Amino acid sequence: MKKLLILLFALNVLNINAQEQGKFKRTLKKTFKFATVYGAVNGGNSISDVDVYSVTNGLETSTIKTPFDFSIALGIRKIARLGYENRANVFYDGTEKSYSDAATIGKIKGFEFLFEADYTRQQGTNFLNQHHFLRYVADRWIAKVEYLQDGFADIEYFEASQRYRQKIDKQGKFSLNIGAVQRLSEPYGYNPLEEWMLSNGNLHYTDLAIQEGYRVEFDGSGAIEYFDPNGNSVATSTEVWEAVAIPSMLSDYTEKKRNELSSQIEYSFVLGFDFYHYTKEFWIHSWGNIMPYHIKTGNEFSYHTFNQGQWVDYSGGLIFGYKFNKSLGIFLEGKYNKYWNRNWHDFSVGINYVVF
Repeated sequence: MKKLLILLFALNVLNINAQEQGKFKRTLKKTFKFATVYGAVNGGNSISDVDVYSVTNGLETSTIKTPFDFSIALGIRKIARLGYENRANVFYDGTEKSYSDAATIGKIKGFEFLFEADYTRQQGTNFLNQHHFLRYVADRWIAKVEYLQDGFADIEYFEASQRYRQKIDKQGKFSLNIGAVQRLSEPYGYNPLEEWMLSNGNLHYTDLAIQEGYRVEFDGSGAIEYFDPNGNSVATSTEVWEAVAIPSMLSDYTEKKRNELSSQIEYSFVLGFDFYHYTKEFWIHSWGNIMPYHIKTGNEFSYHTFNQGQWVDYSGGLIFGYKFNKSLGIFLEGKYNKYWNRNWHDFSVGINYVVF
């Protein structure tokens, strides 16, 4: 009897585990249904090589070569396509630009997500771009968490928002939302060079360079030479020192000082709207968000401290298209963002004429 009870208990546990596994598999399948996983490598030549001539020691020629451009993209997305979005390509290759990804509300209610990373080399400079978000849209509320890194615009932050949503019309084309936003980022606005500024607006750049390990040597006959912290000669004249070495030193110093600080969190109040209308001849999709008030945390390196009070952050986008007839049509697409002391935007405008 004891062995029989143990056997029945074990079978019951296995049955429960099987049911839980089945439930988990169904949930997982539902979550990733219609999602697309993609990866691609794109490349091409960059700007042409440049010949540089010098006559200091006779005619000398050197060539500045720029390596080829490329991008490596990896991602997974589950975002319902809106009526105006043209999915002409058979495959995702990472070069697609969908302005609607920045919208607060998507086409459908429920859960949507995007995880995309793009490592790019453009004209010899490397950039890492990332955009990840999880979004849930209901009739009365919206929740979203997002991480954005734009290497070209030099912006990086994590954002979470919780909003109440109010539909204005019966069709749900136009809605307003209100709520709270929490953002985590580097201390934008912090200027490491401020403590080195003189009252006349000039900078103690040589003193700063010496503090950072640079040194200056005089030979007693009027000649001067400047060395970096590794002992390498970086300039033999004041003109080269100020034009070449100092800017490089200041860039390294400001980057080092910013990296020494921890990320800052901002708590903000947000108001937003979303409007979507689509027909085959005319469509418009617009959205906007404004953060007019931010809670003062008292942190020494918060943007509130550097700005000495309140400021306004905002973002928005517009997608518009109109077909005058079967042949002629116009379109306008774009988005604009202003967060802290950073601005970044994209746009596209044009006209299409189809010859029958």
